[in-house]
Parts: sequence; C-alpha cells; structure tokens
Amino acid sequence: MKGLFITFEGPDGGGKSTQLKNIAKILREEGYDVVESREPGGTDFAEKVRALVLDASIPLTATSQSLLYFAARAEHVDKLLRPSKEAGKIVLCDRFGDSTFVYQGLSQGMAVEDLWELRSLNSYATGNFVPDLTLVFDGRPEELVKRRTLRGVSDRYEDMGLDFQHKLRNGFLALAKVEPNRIKIVNAEGTQEEVQAEALSYIRALLAKEA
Repeated sequence: MKGLFITFEGPDGGGKSTQLKNIAKILREEGYDVVESREPGGTDFAEKVRALVLDASIPLTATSQSLLYFAARAEHVDKLLRPSKEAGKIVLCDRFGDSTFVYQGLSQGMAVEDLWELRSLNSYATGNFVPDLTLVFDGRPEELVKRRTLRGVSDRYEDMGLDFQHKLRNGFLALAKVEPNRIKIVNAEGTQEEVQAEALSYIRALLAKEA
C-alpha cells in the first residue's frame, strides 16, 4: 500500500501520546506496518535536542527553540520519516511542524498570516514533507491540566501555566480552520475509548481513500 504520514497534535494533557500507542497497536493487529515516532526525537541527535529544549532550567528564546526544532526535524525526516513512508508504512508521529507554528509562533502573539517565515524554514528543513493527516486532540485546558497533574510530568511548556495552555489551544484551532482537509479536531475530553474511536474514524477514512 501507499505509505501514510499521520501526526498527533494538541495542547498538553490531551492524551495524544497514549492514543498514538494504542492506535499503532490496533493498526498492527489489522496487518499494517506501523512506525511510531515523536518530535523532537526519532534519531540520536534529535533526542539530544529534545532533552535540551524541554529543560526548563535552560533559558531559550522562541527563535532559539525554533531553530533547534528545525535542525532535529531535518534529521528526523531524512533518516526515519520519509524513508518509512516511501517504504509503504504508516508513520504515526507525536507532534510535528504544527507544534512549532503554535508553540513558537501563535502562542507568542503571531497571527496565522504571520507564520510564513516559520513555514518557510519548516519546508526547507523537511524538504516539503507534509502530513497526510493531522489529528488535534482538543479540550478545555482546565480539564486537561488535571491529567497532567496526575501524570506528575513537568517540562518547559507545562510549567508556563493555564493562560499559556489557552493560547496553545487557540493556536491549534486556528490552524485547523486554515487547513480543515488535513487537520481534524478530536474531542480529548471523552473517555479513552471514545477518543480512540473518533481518532480511528479519521484514520480509517484516509486509509479507505488511499486504498
């Protein structure tokens, strides 16, 4: 079959990482060859960048963060994502370019129409490698923050407070309005089974279309 590249996005606490693992398992059971990855990550270099940019003790500007992400993404696409898709595999990735546009762009006060510079750098870094489908796991930050507290996980972005989480949510929703054919909103406030069913419905629709 033709390979597919599907990204899982959204504000912190939406459960996208858990859903990615569960959906990958389901697809494998159905006979698909699935590759799981994350951003930043996926290669040795990119994992080192991940440790750096998520370390809240290291002060980094949005510009510095963006350039580090693009460097990691260039390696990730070249060494894992593109070869896997070209080999006919379904590639599921926890975050990709849309996170850069939101975290380092829209949440910092940019408007969607002002993202051209970040988009150009992203296209250069990836060789115009674009997701076939992006799932945004959306929910009220007040609800999602409870999940983050239960997980006991903290990083640079999760430490920035509820107001920042609202900016992230608004940013992802703004991107979805611009690219409704690629970006689909999944209600992350449902049960794990409900969220999984909704996300899978979009993936199955894409698989049927590409069959």
